[in-house]
Amino acid sequence: MFAIIETGGKQYRVAPGDAVSVERLPSEPGATVEFDRVLLISNDGDVKIGAPAISGAKVLAHVLEQGRGKKITVFKYKAKSNYRRKTGHRQEITRLRVTEIVGG
Repeated sequence: MFAIIETGGKQYRVAPGDAVSVERLPSEPGATVEFDRVLLISNDGDVKIGAPAISGAKVLAHVLEQGRGKKITVFKYKAKSNYRRKTGHRQEITRLRVTEIVGG
């Protein structure tokens, strides 16, 4: 059984027991979060597709930790004008463990 959820402007394929990193959520470690924007649920070949979301469906997850992602380098460069800017960025993330998928 798996579901496709949307959070933080991105879509994630999740199944019970999966650990997934999503955009930062305002929850403390140990809390339970509920995603009600479920786009698809598949249960052994039985597929439910929402338009755009399945009403009554939700995915429950347990917050493992709040953290920051891998550092990326942003380098701006313009040829022949001696213009160079180097900065870095680390996205804030929330690590989740999916516990249950409730079909609508």
